[in-house]
Amino acid sequence: MGVIRFSPEVDPIAGMAALQRELARAVENPLGQELGSLGRGVFPAINVFADRDGYVLRMEVPGVPTDSIKIETRGRTLTVSGKREMQAPKNGSFHRRERTFGEFSPSLALPQDLDLVRAEASYKNGMLTIRIPKREDAKPRQISVKAA
Repeated sequence: MGVIRFSPEVDPIAGMAALQRELARAVENPLGQELGSLGRGVFPAINVFADRDGYVLRMEVPGVPTDSIKIETRGRTLTVSGKREMQAPKNGSFHRRERTFGEFSPSLALPQDLDLVRAEASYKNGMLTIRIPKREDAKPRQISVKAA
């Protein structure tokens, strides 16, 4: 039986490995944007969207008591930290465990046109909602035209 050797330029195994790495990169970062700590597989899950009044962050934190959630800003960075405790069943064991536990501390860089001083947070049914309004000078305003 003969051994077939490929030059590095046409090695099909190396080509497949490179393709696999590129596909994994595309799945993790489909738009080619750097998402920082808010990329794929974040615990807890966070949705961030903008509306006409500012930004809204929604974070899934079921089972996390509100007194263990800490929200702080430093410059334009917002950090939400807390801890979800895992309690194993007494005299039992897990058959399936999907909910992540432990400490979390995701950070998000925010645009400059937001007023972090007026940010508000609420917690309902395991969902933490943080609303950050735009600064007044960043909001669009109407200018009336006066007849001369």
